[in-house]
Amino acid sequence: MTTDKIEAPAAEPAPCPRCGKEPKFCVCEGITPIANKIELVILQHPQEKEEALGTARLTALHLAKSTFKIGLSWPSLTKLLGREVDPSKWAVLYLGSTDMASLPPGREVVAVDAKNTPLDDQEAALRGLHGVILLDGTWSQAKTLWWRNSWVLKSRRLVLNPSKPSAYGKMRKEPRREALSTLEAAGLLLSRLERKPEIETAMAATFEKLLAVVKANQPKRDWRRTKRGPAKR
Repeated sequence: MTTDKIEAPAAEPAPCPRCGKEPKFCVCEGITPIANKIELVILQHPQEKEEALGTARLTALHLAKSTFKIGLSWPSLTKLLGREVDPSKWAVLYLGSTDMASLPPGREVVAVDAKNTPLDDQEAALRGLHGVILLDGTWSQAKTLWWRNSWVLKSRRLVLNPSKPSAYGKMRKEPRREALSTLEAAGLLLSRLERKPEIETAMAATFEKLLAVVKANQPKRDWRRTKRGPAKR
């Protein structure tokens, strides 16, 4: 009597050690850190990390001064970074319930108060920032991170009013026109604050590459079914 040999299923390929993506979705080769002055901290909701279209790690790879953390809450910004920092010198990017019609026309980075109202002196509000915090995840996940980390209320608050929609297009349905990927949001934000257009250019190129790779490897997926937005993201 003969028996058929049962082959063990092939092992899943190890994720890229730099960007954390499956090899077929990896686009981090050639990314070199840009010397940014304003530090970037990305807080990613734990349920977001498996997304093929996620861009948080790629964003961090683009910047010399960046920190990437996965979790739901941290005691303070000082504890998170492991060094003493003044949260009043930092800002958090969070759209919340901001009425976009109330934002100053032509300004893509806007500082708002606790009531989502744009501050009168925008230049003063954006001056002297040491760093910015981005909340990475869907709209509901970003809201969870916002409420679980009350220390962000000690920082200035920023919203983005991009002049053009996300490059996601039909690959990911956005609940609001101003929603961007974390990579796009960081590129727009830092390029405007530091007046370095090369930051946005480099990040946009990586994002376009990622979209092309994901689409090529999963051509039949209904990209429109996922609703998200950075605090952008």
